[in-house]
Amino acid sequence: MPWNFPYWQALRFAAPSLMVGNTIVLKPASATMQCGIEIEKCFNKIGAPTGVFQTLIGDSSIAETLIDSDVNAVTFTGSVSAGAKVAQRATSQIKKCVLELGGSDPFIVCDDADIAKASNGAVKGRFINCGQSCIASKRFIIVKKIANEFIEKFAQKVEKLKVGDPMSDETDMGPLVNADGLNKIDSIVKDVIKEGAELLAGGERIKSKGYFYKPTVLKNVSPKMRVAQEEVFGPVAPIMVAEDDMQAIKLANDTQYGLGASIWTEDLDKAEKFSRMVQSGVVSVNNTVASDPRVPFGGVKKSGFGRELSRYGMLEFVNIKSVRFYDQLVHQHHVE
Repeated sequence: MPWNFPYWQALRFAAPSLMVGNTIVLKPASATMQCGIEIEKCFNKIGAPTGVFQTLIGDSSIAETLIDSDVNAVTFTGSVSAGAKVAQRATSQIKKCVLELGGSDPFIVCDDADIAKASNGAVKGRFINCGQSCIASKRFIIVKKIANEFIEKFAQKVEKLKVGDPMSDETDMGPLVNADGLNKIDSIVKDVIKEGAELLAGGERIKSKGYFYKPTVLKNVSPKMRVAQEEVFGPVAPIMVAEDDMQAIKLANDTQYGLGASIWTEDLDKAEKFSRMVQSGVVSVNNTVASDPRVPFGGVKKSGFGRELSRYGMLEFVNIKSVRFYDQLVHQHHVE
């Protein structure tokens, strides 16, 4: 499991899986090992049977040993490249796996959207957890007719965000995870400005202790730029302007990823039509994408396969056995 939501990510998988009777071995990210240890302590505290939930401590090399051990199935959340290795190793041993990989979620604003609501949503959707979320809004696709109005409101709101101590109630946005995360964001922004994007807000490190970067808004971004192709794990909002709704959907789908998408429009028939056309596992209409225990969560394309949460998340890690009795002429199937 990754470091960006170290409790929720682990429990989001573990809860449905425990409910159907599985036991769990968690390998937390190196950056958030203590969180993994705390979860195991909670299970011990409530008197769960020994070994029902175990946390394993070590670097990423122990993942291979773990996959090769007598576990029956593997779930992985993280990057596409690491996910491919996990899947290859698990499936070569005929072990079921679920992959929750990166996203480059489109945030589509149609010309009949509520601009005030959409611009608030854009700030929340992009800068949550300093932009370090697989379902953060990552590409802002705005229909031309309302583009100037939206961009102006959005940039003004981003300028007002307070960056600083994550423990303070005054703070809107904390630091990035580490120096690598900060350097990568810095290099992506420098690249995209060189390629001709226009900087509307932010665009630089904050010269203080820690891995702080100013919340950044870029316009005149083209789909071929690095910021529109890669998963940008930090506080950078690239804006693309679409001629009309149909071009907006086309731009939204022009990515290797397909995790979440949000669509902003006051026309619910249109929203339903577009939510079918957008290639993603999760669509939110007039709100930002969030994972919710009541609905299945997961992606299409390079964002992975399988689902977490809800009944679908429970069914990923069970075997379905069919038993047919011929004497009484009844058919039964049940989940084990």
